[in-house]
Amino acid sequence: SNTTSTTLEGIVVSKDGNLPLDFAYIKIYKEGNLITGTQTGMDGKYLFSNIQPGVYDIEASFLGYESKEISGFVIEKNKKNILNFELSPSNTILKEVAITEYKAPLIDIDNTTTGGTVTSEKISNMPHKSNTAITATVAVASTNKKYKKSRTTSSGFSTNGIKAGNIISYDIEIQPYDTPNNESYELPKENTFISVKKEALSTFSIDVDRAAYSNIRRYLNMGSMPPKKAVRIEEMINYFDYDYDVPDDGTPFHVYSNVVSCPWNKKHQILHLALNTTKVKKDELAPSNFVFLIDVSGSMSDQNKLPLVISSFKLLLNQLRPDDRVAIVVYAGSAGCPLESTKVSEKQKILAALDNLRAGGSTAGGQGIKLAYKIAKDNFIKNGNNRVILATDGDFNVGISSNNGLEELISEKRKENIFLSVLGFGMGNYKSDKMEILADKGNGNHAYIDNMNEARKVFLKELTGTLYTLAKDVKVQIEFNPAFVQAYRLIGYENRMLQKEDFNNDKIDAGEIGIGHSVTALYEIIPVGVESNFAGKIDDLVFQEEEKSEYPNKKDLGLFKIRYKNPKSDVSKKIQFMISPKVTPLEKAESFSQLAVAVAEIGLLLKDSVYKQDANYKDVLRYANLSKGQDPEGSISEFINLVKIAKALDQSLVQK
Repeated sequence: SNTTSTTLEGIVVSKDGNLPLDFAYIKIYKEGNLITGTQTGMDGKYLFSNIQPGVYDIEASFLGYESKEISGFVIEKNKKNILNFELSPSNTILKEVAITEYKAPLIDIDNTTTGGTVTSEKISNMPHKSNTAITATVAVASTNKKYKKSRTTSSGFSTNGIKAGNIISYDIEIQPYDTPNNESYELPKENTFISVKKEALSTFSIDVDRAAYSNIRRYLNMGSMPPKKAVRIEEMINYFDYDYDVPDDGTPFHVYSNVVSCPWNKKHQILHLALNTTKVKKDELAPSNFVFLIDVSGSMSDQNKLPLVISSFKLLLNQLRPDDRVAIVVYAGSAGCPLESTKVSEKQKILAALDNLRAGGSTAGGQGIKLAYKIAKDNFIKNGNNRVILATDGDFNVGISSNNGLEELISEKRKENIFLSVLGFGMGNYKSDKMEILADKGNGNHAYIDNMNEARKVFLKELTGTLYTLAKDVKVQIEFNPAFVQAYRLIGYENRMLQKEDFNNDKIDAGEIGIGHSVTALYEIIPVGVESNFAGKIDDLVFQEEEKSEYPNKKDLGLFKIRYKNPKSDVSKKIQFMISPKVTPLEKAESFSQLAVAVAEIGLLLKDSVYKQDANYKDVLRYANLSKGQDPEGSISEFINLVKIAKALDQSLVQK
């Protein structure tokens, strides 16, 4: 084999301070088609190996900076090709990035290996969109879905009846972006429409996890559609910071409700509900006893895993106060404690322990969790914030690895008022379902950190929401008024649904809300008098008393009830208020309703929901742009950009 291979490498730095930009995206295009993408490491460096020589357009982008594209860059054969980028901070608040409409290739033509076929099973496990998409990328000749290689310029090979145009195909090996892909997601069936006559009460546990959004962003930025199961619409909606009012009457929550028109079905309406909490100054917070529980198994060695975990925890450390305590527990083949509980005033000692961490070995997550809880308990601060913060790529393959065993352990500990936050890092091994379960059972939350921007958001901007609990076991129950509502559907929250009896039962666990966090939920409503295929035809009941023709209450759409417990209490409190039936057209509604509905709509498209009806990208972009107003964090601009990528990648549009 040839000793030299063709590579492309370089560094991405910021023009203002010449600092390396970690986790910037580098994308390679050929004739307007995205070929492949990667991210820079902690040192701002990137590398593509075994690249096909030729002429390419190469783009570097980083949130908050102007993207830069070098057109017509020649990659020479058997040579180390070098291309460095200097990016300027964007002077406007994150301008829109123009996106070429591309059909993302699913084939990595960089690898100059030969021989072998790819089974249909491998193909169906790839993060790809359809056979059509594969055909659109590379010409293949076959009948049994084993994609063979050919070096011809074909004019219309077809696979399974799908035609490919005049496409030059290289000597290729199919390789999805994330190899090996052992990611797992659990997704119950979508919530259906429920007839109010049949069941007027809708009950669920709140959820402030936001992991799905950053995970979907990672897929789209790498040029592939996210797996449908990874799309949790409530986590996408709750990712954003909405400008709700804060409580002013001594209660922990400000409660908000509004009814707006539904863009994907003009006859339907959207009920937008939210709870918002008070922001608290850092020095008013209870003292903290944190145990950092860090996965240092072999799979964590990638740049976007352990090195990013260490940087993230350093950010967090800078936010803590001198009297807060930090311990570090690590686990790989076995669990160990490189740093006993230490006051943050001894910061150098904690930093040195973080810098000494190395990845290697297999994963014994269960042992690590046991040890972390033991140390948290030994250093328990009465009336303090006692919490284990787990950082992992999500796979526990030694020890108590079954979800049930871990759940029992964590449920026990939460009774001792030790809470759990679960942070997911990296890709390829990411077990969303496992981490979600752990966080839910541990009275905690779950975030997915794909780059330093997200680490900043979780630990700086949302530190209190992520790490300090304001209220636990927060449940919501809506009673719909049949005078206005024929049927309703809660969008998302599938794994958070409760029985109506659970609402008043204080033994039933529910979600936690952190200080400064808000929670948003959307219902799609079919108003009374609208013909609908969704409302379901039910025979009239025989044994009920005669239906009263007039509902007594004609002024409220429904009743919004919330139950919650103070973090140290086992007895819940209830607040409730009426929901007004007034409907505002979405284009005239408040900007946060426009944004929340736009995010829900793209969620319906990404998961190809049975309820997507007339959902489309044009609407999503329209309402996202309308909602933009002030966007100091740049998160709405980033969202608009992701919508454009998804639209360009969406194969269902290519056929039309």
